[in-house]
Amino acid sequence: MGFGTAFANNILQKIIKNIDMTKKHTDNQEVKEQTTINEGAETPNVENTSTDNMAEQSQEQTDTVAEKPAEEQIDWKDQYIRLQAEFDNFRKRTIREKMDLIQSGGSDILKAILPILDDMQRATAASEKSDDIEALREGEKLVVQKFIDTLKQKKVVEIEALDAPFDENLHEAVARFAAGEEKRGKVIDVVERGYMLGDKVLRFAKVVVGE
Repeated sequence: MGFGTAFANNILQKIIKNIDMTKKHTDNQEVKEQTTINEGAETPNVENTSTDNMAEQSQEQTDTVAEKPAEEQIDWKDQYIRLQAEFDNFRKRTIREKMDLIQSGGSDILKAILPILDDMQRATAASEKSDDIEALREGEKLVVQKFIDTLKQKKVVEIEALDAPFDENLHEAVARFAAGEEKRGKVIDVVERGYMLGDKVLRFAKVVVGE
């Protein structure tokens, strides 16, 4: 190989080497620039993004409620007014039924007493025409017993008081008298009879209590 050819090859190799070095330097510079750009880029704020999404969803729900048809809101109002009216009618009907029950119960008692009044009037008329005292007394006893039986049918019974221990839940003491040790704390006289209606006191017995 001649000197000229060798010299030319040497120059060509240096040029190729310089080109490779320049290319590598350029590639490295691009890598560094890209890295710098990536490091400088802002990381998305997840919390802010989540908060924004929740705010948007809340606003969407509010908008949805606000966008409900006016007819639907009016329908709920009508239903409330209707229910209130029905409850008011139910309350009035219940009160009326209770009043009717009380009145009907009172009328039943009055109807049961009327026959006794008839007997009393007949006894009074008979006493004006008869001088038989024993017969008149027997008739009075029958009327009284009929009255007592009628009250028992209506669950009205007399409170047993005479000689019974004084009970403030059944008796009302109107007087107290010394009656000896055996009568102490007991009813020695009944001024006015008391009556029970079922398990409740209809009228307290007015009594005299021994001391």
